[in-house]
Amino acid sequence: MPTENRFQGKVAIVTGGGSGIGAEISRQLAAEGASVVVTDIKLDGARQVVDEITGAGGTALPFEQDTTDADQSRAAVDFAVGEYGALHLAVNNAGIGAPPAKIGDYEIDAWDRVRAVDLDGVFYGLRYQLPAMVAAGGGAIVNMASVLGAVGIAENAAYVTSKHALVGLTKVAALEYTEQGVRTNAVGPGFIDTPLVRSSLSEEALAALENEHAAKRLGTDKEVAALTLFLLSDEASFISGSYHLVDGGYSAH
Repeated sequence: MPTENRFQGKVAIVTGGGSGIGAEISRQLAAEGASVVVTDIKLDGARQVVDEITGAGGTALPFEQDTTDADQSRAAVDFAVGEYGALHLAVNNAGIGAPPAKIGDYEIDAWDRVRAVDLDGVFYGLRYQLPAMVAAGGGAIVNMASVLGAVGIAENAAYVTSKHALVGLTKVAALEYTEQGVRTNAVGPGFIDTPLVRSSLSEEALAALENEHAAKRLGTDKEVAALTLFLLSDEASFISGSYHLVDGGYSAH
């Protein structure tokens, strides 16, 4: 366990915490003292991360959540407050993509599904997280956007649009709640090295994608988590309403 305890006594919710970036953020928050509610649409994934956290001496509980259901977002907040007494931190990380297609060929159901998770689901989270944090005396939120909240990419209309809109939603939340003690920021990961990415790309395609980053490699979930935890911490006390890339120079072209 790290010696730092930036989040001792704090209660956090991480959506989509059962795998990937969300799982790493959950582990690091718990390692630094937070009590973490790990939510995921796949409860088994959330349970596995919680087992890792508690096995390392941390505090966490799993919660099954479909972020496209506003009532489940409210229930997640109620669960955190009921189990741990308050809510101070949230990472709205749950997100999905869709099969690539040009706008003229884009499936309407795919548009609706991506928007429902990547934008509406974050709004539902904020709707209940923000008042709970005000009631707790303050807090901090990170919305997981993407480098594609700053730039476009062909054949990904729903994802790019949702992530651009998420950056705007983050700014509105900051304008409305920073004075009440709740900071809200967005993080924009570039392409992150995950088993899913590696399994879905040929060696040639992977090398080409790496080459599009100034760093000439993909990012790691630990690098995204490090930025996220900084923004949640008191070290970032004057940062609110902003959007921070962790993209290895992908958007610097």
